[in-house]
Amino acid sequence: MRHLAEAQVNVELDTGDMILNLGPQHPATHGTLRLVVRLDGERVLAADPVIGYMHRGYEKLTEFRTYPQVTTLINRIDWLSSFANEVPFMDAAEKLMGIEAPPRAYWIRTTLTELSRIATFLLFLGEMGLQVGALTPAFYGFRDREHVLNLIEAATGGRFHPNFNRIGGLKDDLPWGWIAETRSTMKIVLDACDQFEDLVLGNEIFEARTRGIGIIPGDIGTNYGVSGANLRASGVDWDLRRDGRPYLAYPELDFKVWTHTDGDSYARYWVRLQETREAARIVLQCLEGMPAGPIMAKVPRIIKVPEGEVWVETENPLGQMAYYVISKGATGPFRVKIRSASFSNVSILPWLLQGVFVPDVITILASLYFILGDIDR
Repeated sequence: MRHLAEAQVNVELDTGDMILNLGPQHPATHGTLRLVVRLDGERVLAADPVIGYMHRGYEKLTEFRTYPQVTTLINRIDWLSSFANEVPFMDAAEKLMGIEAPPRAYWIRTTLTELSRIATFLLFLGEMGLQVGALTPAFYGFRDREHVLNLIEAATGGRFHPNFNRIGGLKDDLPWGWIAETRSTMKIVLDACDQFEDLVLGNEIFEARTRGIGIIPGDIGTNYGVSGANLRASGVDWDLRRDGRPYLAYPELDFKVWTHTDGDSYARYWVRLQETREAARIVLQCLEGMPAGPIMAKVPRIIKVPEGEVWVETENPLGQMAYYVISKGATGPFRVKIRSASFSNVSILPWLLQGVFVPDVITILASLYFILGDIDR
């Protein structure tokens, strides 16, 4: 018996891989995204994103709406930057009809698009801190975004679903005092960026959890269709506001396209922080150069779009947003294909999550910053 007690027995147990479901309702997935990961201990062997839990069929629904009614659908695709979703569809309809909105309408659209970008990114800058255990940045993000949403509401009447764009222009002009209020708010936004820089980027825990984590090489990101700040954080200097076809007032504005070479979670945060500052500067330029004049072109009372097809793409807060519209000459589109940024930005997950540890999955998901409505459209 003594010999047995002193004997050392080494046995390798084949425990097999473990399957872990993250979502479809999980705080880390920010919506109804289900992520099926196969684990070896704490390390991810494979990850399979499962989407479609909130499919809303927007593309099909547009075939049964008039052109003005379509805006009430598409501003819900990415509900955090809904005004920016309306712009490319209006642009597509105007191109098919051969209509140009007045210059003032273009400048107001540019201003509100950039305000949508700021509101979206302020939430990201706060929530990203939350993913590594810091609650205070989340409160700051919600607090500062409120100032921007107030501006959007004052101009459009809606905080999340403005339905403010019209074919040929805008529903209304800017209210009295709005420009002065916006100037003051941009000062708040720029100060908030400084606070996030000190609070989050200067935090050693944040650096440890994001530096070298979730690296996307530029060529890999391009092959997967990743766009927006996620791609610019991988060193790809591509922004449709500057590099696409000229649209809105961007050709007349002076702004910098920010890039980072590291391609990790830290770089994606850093680029969005700089882009928030840049968006505030663009808004101030728009307020300074805002032309006078009408906000609506002359359009028929009943909108009928001539037969044809068009592809329009813009640089939305989450990345490339495009509409392919086919018209058969009716009051509504015959076919609409939506190319939204989030779908492509998460398509890289099976490649990106291989070999990372479970806690890093959370920060990587947060740094990619996607909206499920933008995926399950």
